[in-house]
Amino acid sequence: MHEELRAALAGLLDGLPPKQAAQAVDRLIANYRGRTPTDAPVLRDRADVAAYAAYRMPATFEAVRAALTAFAARVPDWSPATHVDIGGGTGAATWATAATWEGHHSTVLDWAQPALDLGQELAAKTLPDTTWQRQTIGEGLTVPAGTDLVTVSYVLGELRPEDRHAVVAAAAAAARAVVLIEPGTPDGYLRIREARTQLTEAGLRIVAPCPHSDTCPIVPGEDWCHFSARVNRSSLHRQVKGGSLPYEDEKFSYVAATTLAATPAPARIVRKPQLRKGQVLLDLCTTDEGLQRTTVTKRHGTHYRKARDASWGDDWS
Repeated sequence: MHEELRAALAGLLDGLPPKQAAQAVDRLIANYRGRTPTDAPVLRDRADVAAYAAYRMPATFEAVRAALTAFAARVPDWSPATHVDIGGGTGAATWATAATWEGHHSTVLDWAQPALDLGQELAAKTLPDTTWQRQTIGEGLTVPAGTDLVTVSYVLGELRPEDRHAVVAAAAAAARAVVLIEPGTPDGYLRIREARTQLTEAGLRIVAPCPHSDTCPIVPGEDWCHFSARVNRSSLHRQVKGGSLPYEDEKFSYVAATTLAATPAPARIVRKPQLRKGQVLLDLCTTDEGLQRTTVTKRHGTHYRKARDASWGDDWS
């Protein structure tokens, strides 16, 4: 889906004054950082939506795809037939879902009609089996019973606490699997942590990134759980973001929960592995011993080779 999405985004800002695009991006960054909860759509018009799609869709796609890939690894024989993307905007999470599984129908719910219109336009040739539906995101939201997968990406931080709670409750009540993604900031992690508790209290099991459904071992305020996804920048992406490098690393926090018969990994690598001469240092979140650092040396043979190839966010056993 990388090239398909890049092709769909090409030329998106043609005819939009650079100053207008820059102003829209600045305001969207403030909302993305989760500092401005609101009861109104963040994407208000075509300029906002075009700037958002060019600025955020590639990074959102990669972060959601990474989270879905981690979840899919825990349910290798399962794939969703129905998918609901709550607050999906222009559909980045729907593209990521299509990059992870085939043969499902997606429904994108959002309260901003301009975002839905552009999302449908971008996906018309590649994701035809998608419904784009205007819907208030918050209290009163319902998800069709028996939905296989619900995604909520980069949305919770835009919502007031009561609406945030309502969205997670609606997903937990209806879906077999729920995957939530937020920015990889301390605030984003706290929102994921809160939603994680809500999901477990609703009877779902956590299968990624956590190796268990017990209380998160991180002490709030001292650290936060987040991961990283590499984003290859297109010329359009560099134009909107003002960057010169051909890539960037998108930091994100996430949780994946399910009612399916699934077992989490024994441990998860929660920091970038540190390579030393003849050894690799791994920071792990484990099933029974919380957070711990493991040193893998050449004496460990195949484990050492595995550790040298390991990445931040990978399973570990």
